[in-house]
Formats: sequence, structure tokens, C-alpha cells
Amino acid sequence: MENQRSVNVINEVFGAFEESLEQQPVLYSREIGVVKSLGEGIARLSGLPNVQSEEIISFGKGKLGLIYNLDPDEAGVILLDEEDDIEAGDEVFRTGKLLSVPVGDALLGRVVDALGRPIDEKGPVNSDTYYPVERAAPAISSRASVREPLQTGIISIDALIPIGRGQRELILGDRQTGKTAIAVDTILNQKAEDVVCIYCAIGKQRAAVDRVINDLRKRGAMDYTIVVSASSRIAVGLQYVAPYAATSMAEYFMEQGKDVLIIYDDLTWHARAYRELALLLRRPPGREAFPGDIFYIHARLLERSARLKDELGGGSITALPIIETEAQDMSAFIPTNLISITDGQIYLSPALFQKDILPAIDVGKSVSRVGGRAQLSDYRSIAKDLKLSYSQFEEMESFARFSSRLDEHTQHLIERGKRIREALKQPQFDPVDILVQIKLLHAVSSGMLDSLPLEYIDEAKTLIRETVQQIAAREIFDGKSVKALNEKQHAKIDETVKNAIRELKDRVEKAAEEQHATS
Repeated sequence: MENQRSVNVINEVFGAFEESLEQQPVLYSREIGVVKSLGEGIARLSGLPNVQSEEIISFGKGKLGLIYNLDPDEAGVILLDEEDDIEAGDEVFRTGKLLSVPVGDALLGRVVDALGRPIDEKGPVNSDTYYPVERAAPAISSRASVREPLQTGIISIDALIPIGRGQRELILGDRQTGKTAIAVDTILNQKAEDVVCIYCAIGKQRAAVDRVINDLRKRGAMDYTIVVSASSRIAVGLQYVAPYAATSMAEYFMEQGKDVLIIYDDLTWHARAYRELALLLRRPPGREAFPGDIFYIHARLLERSARLKDELGGGSITALPIIETEAQDMSAFIPTNLISITDGQIYLSPALFQKDILPAIDVGKSVSRVGGRAQLSDYRSIAKDLKLSYSQFEEMESFARFSSRLDEHTQHLIERGKRIREALKQPQFDPVDILVQIKLLHAVSSGMLDSLPLEYIDEAKTLIRETVQQIAAREIFDGKSVKALNEKQHAKIDETVKNAIRELKDRVEKAAEEQHATS
């Protein structure tokens, strides 16, 4: 009877995925094991001589586990539920199934745990399709080059550290420097881009996850987003499984020919969860007590992000893994591992954050190995020299503090750099259209704003944005469809922006003259 109740519980959790279990009841119903010992998130079992690695086993009462160690005399299990009501001596039962999660359109707009079970009080997830949590990465012969941009709406990233669809770009920095804010803004910018988004929260506080969900819901982003939540309160086994489950959900859409953005927030806690489980299962510790295969668990996860060839549908998964550094140490074990796996990194500086330069992206330590290949040609022509110029400005600015006399060229470079920095500043929840970005950066890099006082740069940014959007609406073309614009339309926008800036300068000069006259 206990065995039958366990099978029923598994059927409820996995739905259609467990139908084949009913067709073979005799094979597994007689194979029963016993819990030898129980730890923090793990268990050791005896019996079950035919159990397989990564097979799901049932403890009864709705409790599930994942076979992870296979030793001659026992099996090590990662618990996928809290260990309440499980005791040494309890019976366990095989299911004969590998860990799988529901996938498909039914998950859009939902908040689920690492097993695909809904936790948003909106009822069950009605999906008939299940994918294994562990799947092989696309073969090299199945991959296409990364050539199409994934616009984040964040000017400093789209201009200086461009991300392509199918790329893996690491976001790293100390805590409270705005890593999650960049991820959320990127999701918000996909509203008109036909990109499915998956936000996977690993080891974060429940309140922090709820804030992200509320921000997405308030701004209409949950319609095309799936949230996989493995907060710090739940079983550590689910924190370990969560990113693999989220990637399986993403692979379904990629195989349908769609573009997917997946955020892992964050893999630092994922590594710690794996270290905890591995040490409890008595796997040999290595550097910083992490098991020797810590590199492999992240490599096999991130290698699943790719762009497929057109004959395979042309879908893609773009991964933005997030990790947390300590005291700005990028050379620590986990950061260096992930930097070597990914195609570039966006580094957030605490010093810039404290100076209220947001987003606090350190351009000198950030890089995209795809680079200009993932930018539109119109954007590339504007941004190709911008990163070098901005890096030179930052160096010059630091040295200029020790010198009272600067030559005219250096002064000009520093003044231009200050205006570029002001142009790159951006508040959260305010993604900028690609066409607006191009015209703003063109105005800065061409010297159009050089004679404008720094305190008026924000007003100039707002003026450029409103001017471009008004022209786009009047000319009946989408502001994001830059490829559709011809040279005549570009020239018309540039001229209108130039006139608007000239009027602003005249206003500023007139106000300065009046103030001088009254004083």
C-alpha cells in the first residue's frame, strides 16, 4: 500500500511523464530500499541493486530524491524536498525515471520551482511535454555563428560590450552593485523583440526574488517570462538542480526556432550548494573545498547555450550567468572558472557605484568576445572607437588629478570623456531604443555636445530621445527597426537632432547672459 501511494504521488508531480510507469508496474514495484542515514539535504540508501545514476526515487509522502552516488554497498541521494518526515529505516521506492521537468508555452507567465511545480498559486501547469533536466549540449556541427544582436536597452552594454543571440556573457561584481538590475532591464527590453525570457533564481532570499517578480509583472514582462525559483529557504538539492531545469525549459523554445534569454542569478550560490552536497556525500574536496568537477558542472550547463543553424530552426539561447565577487577579486576560483567558460564578462565596480555612476560598469575590465559582429552596421560605425576613447579618458582623468596644467588636446579629451560618461548613465527600468542610442552616441562622439555645460547633458539626452521618437512616429517606422532606415532618413533624423541641440544651447547661453546681467 505504501508503495502504491508513492507511485501516485510521483504521478501527481510529473503528470504525463509518469504514464509509462503504469505500463510497467511489476518492474519497479518490488524493488524497495531502506534509508541508512540522513544528512543536511542528502541521504544514504541500502538495497535497490538495479538503481541508476540520476534516477528519481520516492520516499513516500510526496518526498523525492535524486540518485547521485553509486557505491558498492549504498547509494547517495540528493533530497529534492525537505527532509521532514524522513527517518533512518524508512522504505524508499524506485521510479525508473530520470529527473524531468514540464516545458512549453504553458510555463510562460508562471513561477515554478526546480521541478516545474507551480508556486504562484495559479493552479497546475498544463503541459504534456517533459524534457530531462540533464541533456547533451548541441554538437559543434549544429551551431551557427553568433551574428544577431540581443539588445539590452542599456546604452553602455549595447555600445561597448555588445551581446549576440547565442552568446554567454558573464555578469560579475561585489554584492549590491546592480548585477540583478542589469538582468531585469535586459528582460524588460525584450518586450518587442520576440524573445522568451527565463529568470532562474538560485539561493537568493525569497524577498529578493519576489521583488524581481513584482518588477517584471508591473511592467508587463511576465507575459513572455518564466521564473524558476530556488530560493535560500528550499532544499539545497533543488538549488543545485534549478539551472539545469531552467535550461531544459529554454531548450524547448530554442528547438522551436525561437530566441531565448536565460538569467542564472546567481551561480556563486549554485557552486556553494554543490560543494555542500558533495562534501556531505564524501566526495574529495579540492581548492577552496570545492570538488574537482566544479568546473565541469558549470561547463556542461553553459555549453547548452548556443545558436542553432538555420536548417535546425535557427533558435538560440543567450545566457547571462551572474556571480558575486568578494573584495573585487576577479581571480578567485569560481570567477576565473566562469570567465574561462563564457564569451566575455561585464564587471560592475563598487567604486563607480559609490560615485553614483550607474550602471556601474567598469569598461576597462569588461569585454565581449563576439564584439562588433553582434552589432548592427549603423551602430558599429558609431561605437567602434567609443570604448577605446572612453578607456583613454578614464586613464587621463586619474592622472589629471596630479597635474595643474594640461595641454589643450588633453583637456579636450577629458571634457569629451565626461560627456560620454554622462550619456552612458542610465536609471533602472528605463531601457533605451536602439535608434535613440545611435543618435545619442552620434551627438556625443561628433562633438555636438562639447560646448554644452555638463549639468545640461541630462536635458540634452531627454531632448534627443523625444526628438527621435517623434520623428519615428511621424515617419511611420519602428524605432527599433534600424535596418529599415535608408541614408535619407538617417540624415533627416541627424539634422533634426542637431537643430534641437542648437536651440538648447541658445537657451542655455541666453539664461547665462541674463544671470550674469542680474548679478
